[in-house]
Order: sequence, then structure tokens, then C-alpha cells
Amino acid sequence: MRCFQEAVSNRRTNYELGKNIDVLPSQIVAVVEKMTREVPSAFNMQSARVIVAMGDKHDTIWQDTKDALKKVVPADKFAPTEKKLAGFAAAYGTILYFDETETVKAMQKQFALYADNFPIWAQQANGMLQFAIWTALTNMGLGVNLQHYNPLIDDKIKADFSVPDSWKLIAQMPFGQPLQAPAPIEKMTIGSRVRIYA
Repeated sequence: MRCFQEAVSNRRTNYELGKNIDVLPSQIVAVVEKMTREVPSAFNMQSARVIVAMGDKHDTIWQDTKDALKKVVPADKFAPTEKKLAGFAAAYGTILYFDETETVKAMQKQFALYADNFPIWAQQANGMLQFAIWTALTNMGLGVNLQHYNPLIDDKIKADFSVPDSWKLIAQMPFGQPLQAPAPIEKMTIGSRVRIYA
């Protein structure tokens, strides 16, 4: 139990990432597959989908993102955005998270009484999967952060990765060599967030 708690505590946002990692790509894939298989979902919906992109495919994601943002960020203000994106591109790889919308729709039809809840439950399950993979990668000694450039990049990502139309992009997770420890963050008092009745 203590190991799990420590792993959760160690999971932090790390923006300073590099490509020199101490784990094999096959180990990363194995962890992603294991977490995707084991993380629960409402009604066992299993609507989450994942793409693990490394090498040139990782680079493609951040080039797509740069191209998309150039269209909406004024040229005279693009330098900070470009620097931020370069940091993500400097990572070893990126995990793309999706919801499979046809699966959600099928559950809505099958269980009409709960139809409005299934998109919410799908998002919750996707969030749990992101957290599980993030924590597992951190536990392997990798640095990780989470980004949300969707829907700006959706169409290009779908084209470049042959993603089915029914897959809705939810988040992008760069990972790699942690080059710098994350800065401390302020936490609210736990008493303001947790109430105990016994």
C-alpha cells in the first residue's frame, strides 16, 4: 500500500524532458497496455483508446500542433508558444488519449435510462487511465506532462495516424527523460477538502 501511495505522491507534471531514457520502448508499451486493460470503466464500457507515438511519429504530433497554432496565434506573439511546443517535441514520446464515441452511443442505446451519463462516465474512465499511465511512467523513472491541444489538432492527427472518425481526441501526454525536478506546488489544507463522518 505504501508503494502505491508513494507512486501517487511522486507523480508530478514535468515539462523539462529529454530523449535519453533508461527504459526500453517495449517496457513503456507493456505498461500502457496493462493499464489500458486494467483501469475500470462504468458498465465495463472500455471506451478509452490510446496511441503510443515514439520516434518520427512523436515528432509528427508536435509539428502538427505547431502548424495548427500558427494559424490562430498572432505571429508577433508566437515565440513563447513555439518554445513551449519545442519542449514537448524534445521528449521521447507522446501518448494520445481518445474516447471511442460509437461505444458510448451503443451504451446509451442499450441503457437508455442512463444515456446522459455515459459521455460523462467515458471521460471519467479516460481520466483514470491517464492518471494510471502517468503514475506508472513516473514510477519507471520517466518525466511526464499532460496537454490538451484538441480540437485544434484533431483532423491532422486523425489523418496522420489513420484514426477512425469515431475516436475523439481527449489529451496528449509527452514523456521522456526528466531533466529537472518539478517545482514545489501549493496544496490546500486537507481538512478543507475531506470530511470524515464516523
